[in-house]
Amino acid sequence: MEAISKQSTPGLSRALTLVGQSPRMRELFAVLERVAQSDAPVLICGETGTGKELVAEAIHAASRRSEGPFVICDLSAVGPQLLESELFGHRRGAFTSAEHERQGAFAQAHGGTIFLDEVGELDEAAQPRLLRAIERREIKPVGGETYRAVDVRVLAATNRDLAGEARA
Repeated sequence: MEAISKQSTPGLSRALTLVGQSPRMRELFAVLERVAQSDAPVLICGETGTGKELVAEAIHAASRRSEGPFVICDLSAVGPQLLESELFGHRRGAFTSAEHERQGAFAQAHGGTIFLDEVGELDEAAQPRLLRAIERREIKPVGGETYRAVDVRVLAATNRDLAGEARA
């Protein structure tokens, strides 16, 4: 990204904090405008410090979900033992320190957008549950017995070459 400021950009004027005039930035703005109109999950790839979170915020803010919550879940900051609780929540007594029921990031984002930062760092054991949450829009809290529907749009970001890693 060329520059980041609090200025708006034509076409995404409601929310965008990305600015730039180069042909590549204009291409990015056009893509963001189209992507914002969809409800499909999006993977944002780029090097550390390139503004992936700002891109996710811009997509959310220009979408029909802009009035809903924008919940950020940094997967690299959550240990594998707590990851499912962080994403899907937990019931009281689900594990030793679960003294209270807790909503996870997906439930907090209901009606809006969840941004999964550093999705490339996700533990393999949690991938099937995350896939179910993305594909079927259903979550089951740790210690829960039933799935419940969530209305969220999933935006994810990584600085890793996930396609290359999958091929390897």
